[in-house]
Amino acid sequence: MKNLRYTARQKRAALKMWLEDKVFVWKVCQKFKCTERTLWRWKALFDGTLQSLENKSTRPHTPHPTAHTKEEVDTILKIFKKKPNISYNEAYGILRTKHAYSRSYGGFYNFVLRNNIRPHKELEKYIPQPYDTPEMLGIKWQMDVKYVPVECYIGEVIHYDDNKYYQYTIIDEATRERFIYPYKEHNVSSTLDFVKRAIAYFGYAPSIIQTDNGGEFTNVKKPNQKEPVKHALDILCDKLQIKHQLIRAYTPRQNGKVERSHRSDQESFYNYLKYKTLAELKKKMMKWNITYNNRPHSSLRNREGKKVWWSPLQKRADLLEVLKEHKEEYVVRFTKTVKTIKQIYAA
Repeated sequence: MKNLRYTARQKRAALKMWLEDKVFVWKVCQKFKCTERTLWRWKALFDGTLQSLENKSTRPHTPHPTAHTKEEVDTILKIFKKKPNISYNEAYGILRTKHAYSRSYGGFYNFVLRNNIRPHKELEKYIPQPYDTPEMLGIKWQMDVKYVPVECYIGEVIHYDDNKYYQYTIIDEATRERFIYPYKEHNVSSTLDFVKRAIAYFGYAPSIIQTDNGGEFTNVKKPNQKEPVKHALDILCDKLQIKHQLIRAYTPRQNGKVERSHRSDQESFYNYLKYKTLAELKKKMMKWNITYNNRPHSSLRNREGKKVWWSPLQKRADLLEVLKEHKEEYVVRFTKTVKTIKQIYAA
């Protein structure tokens, strides 16, 4: 096979199968993906030792026919020595106009880098900063939207949008407790309705809601605008005294907790989900939300910082005990009315 390098053990195995086991040569070629001529070449090299089949160096003994000549190399070195800060385009232009340089720009650029004439500055590797996870519930929520896989819909499709649904998700960073709700559209009205339902479900309002830069969460600044128009979600957050915090664009890892929960949704819920109507999807999503909040999570820790296999509801109960003991240290804005999850999904 072209450009395939075989190890010495693979070569010896092929020769043993051909010469000792008396397997037809075309079967050996088929198994090892090589030609008959390759087997004969290995046979000529083999003297009974494994070292005789080791791969030799593939470095050419003579210069390539189209390699840079000594005059071209000296000219390039002279240009970069005379003007160390010259751009590649300018250097290439001088070579073309004054020295009859006939090679492509790509060949010139690769030659300069390969021979370290101007060392290429490597970009510093991004090192993610440690994320500050809140220790008390009600401090920060992460919110995001997930597409419900169209394969799960088994109802009748009259319009191409009939099988498109969206899952809104919000998660408390301290407890990992989640609330999810399906919508036919992911827009401003769905976002506002979902935030109100989430506050009713958790029984308290957070200090911060963190989202990505999607159009359902924020307005994009237009070129001719000094400031973008205030989004309806920002207006609602101001009214409820909640800070709306945006993550860095194209950096979903900053919303990693809700993104990771979406993977759990796919693996444990959507891979087995079948529904025909939105009402059926709501019912099954409610059951999955209850299951998720009652199953153990490996990311939760106790008061001593040790990893424990608690469910989000167990973690919530533990933090409520901490809140009673340290009322002055933590402030959680509980709502006056609390609805059950069945009442929220039925509304």
